[in-house]
Amino acid sequence: MSIDTGPTVTINGTPYALPTDPRTTLLDFLHQNLALFGTKKGCDHGQCGACTVLVDDERINACLVFAFQLTGKSITTIEGIAKNDELHPLQRAFVNRDAFQCGYCTSGQICSSVALQKELADNAPSAVTFSEDYSPREDISERMSGNLCRCGAYPNIVDAIEDVIALEPQ
Repeated sequence: MSIDTGPTVTINGTPYALPTDPRTTLLDFLHQNLALFGTKKGCDHGQCGACTVLVDDERINACLVFAFQLTGKSITTIEGIAKNDELHPLQRAFVNRDAFQCGYCTSGQICSSVALQKELADNAPSAVTFSEDYSPREDISERMSGNLCRCGAYPNIVDAIEDVIALEPQ
C-alpha cells in the first residue's frame, strides 16, 4: 500500500511534494522549500525574465505561476541544465563569449536560450520569422526579448546563442 503524499512536481529529475499553501509561487517554492537559488527574483512581476525556468521544455516566469498549477509537470532550473558535471553547450558559449557581466540575469537567459533551441528545432515561428528582411540575429533577439540584462551584454548573448545554433545539424 502506498501513502498519497498529495500533488507532486518533478524538478531537475527529482520528484517533490508541492506546498500546501496555494499562494506559493514556483519561484518562492524553489527558494524557500528546495534551496534552489539559481533562479533569480528580479522584478517579481514577470517583466525581466530573471526567474525563467523550463516547464516541460517551455520557458515560463517562475514568479508568475503558482506552484500548485504545475502538478505532474517536469521543471528544469539552471541547476538542472548541466549534465554529469558537464556544462550545457549554451553555458560554455556564454562563458566563451563573455555573455554576462554581473551575472544576475544569466540563469534566466540560459534557460530561455535552451527553450529557444527547442523552438528552432521544432520550427516554431517568432514574430520576425516571416519578415521580408529576416535575419537569424534578429530572430534570436526577438525570441530572447523576455529576458532583460541591465548590464547590456545583449550582443554577446546573441553571439553565444548563434555559436551553439551554428553547431546544430540543420
